[in-house]
Amino acid sequence: MSTLQQKIQSLAKTYSAEFIDIRHHLHAHPELSYQEFETSRFVQNKLTEFGIPFSVMAQTGVVGLIKGKNPEKKVIALRADMDALPITEQNNIPYKSKNEGVMHACGHDVHTTCLLGAAKILQELKNEWEGTVKLIFQPGEERNPGGASILIKEGVLENPKPQAIYGLHVHPQLEIGKLSFRGGQVMASADEIYITIKGKGGHAAAPHLIVDPILIASHLIVSLQQIISRNRNPLAPSVLSICSIQGGHTTNVIPGEVKLMGTFRALDEEWRFKAHDLIRKLATELVHSMGAEIDLHIDVGYPTLYNNEKLNATARSLAEQYMGKEKVETTEVRMGAEDFGYYTRLIPGCFYRLGVMNEAKGITSGVHTPTFNIDESAIETGMGVMAWLGGSTEF
Repeated sequence: MSTLQQKIQSLAKTYSAEFIDIRHHLHAHPELSYQEFETSRFVQNKLTEFGIPFSVMAQTGVVGLIKGKNPEKKVIALRADMDALPITEQNNIPYKSKNEGVMHACGHDVHTTCLLGAAKILQELKNEWEGTVKLIFQPGEERNPGGASILIKEGVLENPKPQAIYGLHVHPQLEIGKLSFRGGQVMASADEIYITIKGKGGHAAAPHLIVDPILIASHLIVSLQQIISRNRNPLAPSVLSICSIQGGHTTNVIPGEVKLMGTFRALDEEWRFKAHDLIRKLATELVHSMGAEIDLHIDVGYPTLYNNEKLNATARSLAEQYMGKEKVETTEVRMGAEDFGYYTRLIPGCFYRLGVMNEAKGITSGVHTPTFNIDESAIETGMGVMAWLGGSTEF
């Protein structure tokens, strides 16, 4: 075990209670995507307290720099997202959300806490590691176009340019005290689909005098599934889900208009955009053939997330040194999406998972649910490993 590892582990343990309190503050004061003004100010105040210089980007993003020995030798970026979700929290905890209808149901409060903890550790030990660590506290991960894409446009990967970037995400299906890594394709792209079918409304007893958009929408929803089942390569999973149908307001009036919303996920970028064309063609021709008009918009969202194989192997090896080999597992491929994928298209990236589940304590709820929570001993692990990766990765 290296001296640096021992010192990081010791500081992570020493500061764990302080950063659990920080997590409680963040959890109790969640803010929606691109509205993270108080969270941003909190992060800025903490970096100032730690003596770390920073700049503000994309209104609420915060980017800090910690220079170790030989700061030009390498630049490693560490990223955490800060935004919450429009969910009403149902946990009965002292630090329950104080912002009605908004909740840190995806663990971004944990991510921000872990990066702040890593920042404090790396700053305190800056004479013990080489290179520069760039801290990226990112807004808007939960909402298109993704805060990562905005920060990149504003130059977050320049001056200085990182050779690699790490990000972590809580994993409520992974036991506390464990991490998981995976090289190559690990998460899907995500595109939003918005469809309006414009028919001719009227009395439900006289359907022959109208153009029924509800019936047309029903045919369309079923037909869209054929795009997946009959066109994609079976070895390249993808998912098309229509998640909202809006139209009509009573039992005896057929509306003139129905709106559909959904998502399309893919693990293959070439198939992703071919599927867009097929969705447009099928939807337009089917709706027109049934006598209605259609407005269709596909909002192109996050790209697939690809973990650089070499960097992932390095990170996994470092994690095994820090945690013990038996505590490091392989992440499953997921159809969920993450705007961290924008970073990995431009520089080597590694997005890994932090176990937060504790069945004995009843902490098992998934992300994006009103009862999501974590075993907070994960914070000591999260901040320590992030500091270890930032200070130890070599190029």
